[in-house]
Amino acid sequence: MANIVDYPLFVFALSFFGLSLSAWIGKFLSQRRRTLEAEALEEFSVVRAATLTLLGLIIGFSFSMAIGRYDLRKNCEGEEANAIGTEYVRADLLPAADAVKARALLLDYLDQRVLHYSTRDGQQLRQIKAQTAKLQAELWSAVQVPAVARPEPVVALAVAGMNDVLNSQGYTQAAWRNRIPIAAWGLMAAIAIFSNVLVGFGAKNDRAGSFLLLVLPLIVSISFLLIADIDSPRGGLIRVVPKNLLSLSQSLHAQ
Repeated sequence: MANIVDYPLFVFALSFFGLSLSAWIGKFLSQRRRTLEAEALEEFSVVRAATLTLLGLIIGFSFSMAIGRYDLRKNCEGEEANAIGTEYVRADLLPAADAVKARALLLDYLDQRVLHYSTRDGQQLRQIKAQTAKLQAELWSAVQVPAVARPEPVVALAVAGMNDVLNSQGYTQAAWRNRIPIAAWGLMAAIAIFSNVLVGFGAKNDRAGSFLLLVLPLIVSISFLLIADIDSPRGGLIRVVPKNLLSLSQSLHAQ
């Protein structure tokens, strides 16, 4: 399921096919039953309305979860840019040679972070992760050596700023891994299937009724598409654009 939801269009196609099939199964079952009595028909309508209401609530709750995670990823991107920009300024607190080295490494690190947000290629992403880990080790070494040689409060500020740079990347990574649980997707799918079966079971046996059987699967599938798109950090159309990192990169490179 975790791999499937990284492809929102596939989620839409699979959902529309499965839910449409569920609706037609419900209609097929209705053709094999006897006519419901008035009291049973009223109870059936109540159950169908309650199921559809529950489906709407679950979809709305899942959409809210996806939006919350998307906002968290955006906030982490802004915090990364702020941490890198602050440390670039604090590099002046280091000895001259170490300051030049730290700033050059920060510029390279910033470029890798921009690429991390922009790329979709798996092989390139693995290279970016490897290069990022290497630069993080070099960045820490760039402040650790002067801090050991000169354990002063001013140098400690540069060390603390570098720690924030490294921590912000970890927070971003955790935010990108924080996805809608598989159990929530399974619950949505199960309720959507039962809802379409009930809609098909209560549909009229005419052309209009057959056409209406496709309306609910289409609407629910579009909802699943939107949720999967927002929840997928790299696979959907709605992604976090590193505007803060790009702006910082342009500003620092211009200097």
